[in-house]
Amino acid sequence: MAHYGIQAAVAAKTASKRSPNVEQSLLAWIFEVVGEKVPEGVAYEEVLKDGVVLCKLMNKIKPGAIDKFASGGSAYILMENINKFIKAAQEYGVSHDQLFRTVDLFEKKNIPEVTAGIINLARVACSDENYKGPQLEKWVFANN
Repeated sequence: MAHYGIQAAVAAKTASKRSPNVEQSLLAWIFEVVGEKVPEGVAYEEVLKDGVVLCKLMNKIKPGAIDKFASGGSAYILMENINKFIKAAQEYGVSHDQLFRTVDLFEKKNIPEVTAGIINLARVACSDENYKGPQLEKWVFANN
């Protein structure tokens, strides 16, 4: 959808906050944690949009954090996956203001906020003595 006027300015400002290097490093970390291959040729936000890989990530970081999630279905069901991830991340120790809103991801309203939220989860996981999985590269933390 084309943006005009103030909407175009906001969209341009949000897009300028994105870093393909950070996004690719974050995807590499996520998929290393969940034990799967990063999908090739799929945009960062599309990989995350249905919330499935985020739910898997949360369950690897804190086993049993999300009891059930859907791997397909209506927009409502997929948005519920994202909501479950956000709730589980909060329960794990990521504060509400360090996460993102469901629409930020599902409607691609603020992808940089999604990235920051996942990095904040990685930061909490790295400081959790019970988490023994892969660590996110330190330079990613420094750039966010």
